[in-house]
Amino acid sequence: MAKEPEDTIASRISRMLADRIVRGELPAGFRLRQDHIAEEFGASHVPVREAFRRLEAQGLAISEPRRGVRVASFDIKEVREVAEMRAALEVLALRHAAKHLTPAILDAAEEATREGDAAADVHAWEEANRRFHRLILTPCNMSRLLASIDDLHAASARFLFSAWRSGWEKRTDHDHRAILVALRQGRAEEAAGILERHVQWIGRAPKSTSKAGENGEAFAIVG
Repeated sequence: MAKEPEDTIASRISRMLADRIVRGELPAGFRLRQDHIAEEFGASHVPVREAFRRLEAQGLAISEPRRGVRVASFDIKEVREVAEMRAALEVLALRHAAKHLTPAILDAAEEATREGDAAADVHAWEEANRRFHRLILTPCNMSRLLASIDDLHAASARFLFSAWRSGWEKRTDHDHRAILVALRQGRAEEAAGILERHVQWIGRAPKSTSKAGENGEAFAIVG
């Protein structure tokens, strides 16, 4: 049986650790012990170190002198930074993707929005929400751009799961519907403008209508 390449092992480890961090299973400040993780995945320390580097690049982990690698914390400034970056990159992707969007793709995105509205918990909602964004952006055919957007979505999901850990409230995503209407009618710039405002709204709602982050600061989560 062929040995799994170290790069593939590193990808698998980073993906699974990222999922645990995003879902809150590994809390902020939790120490990621290289030897324990290597043992869990039956890997050498080389792919584990590479996995840690990938988590750091995603903003999910931080390496501290004499303290090792720990799960990164986040605050309202980071929430807003992620929102600003997502808005800029997703608008860029949508402008390139718009001319390649087919009725079938837009139908699938609409179905994802309906599933999000009907979601019974935050995890189902986030999955449907991320699928909507991927569907309308992937036709840009810019792999590096899409990879960066995926990393930012992972960060957004972490904020979302933290904000809604005490309970989930169903929601209707009017912005997604407005984006789809504009795209179906060939108004790509209007769709891009709605998308930009939609993503930037994160962290900007009044505290009375938002949820609290890890440090108690309030922020809103949108798709």
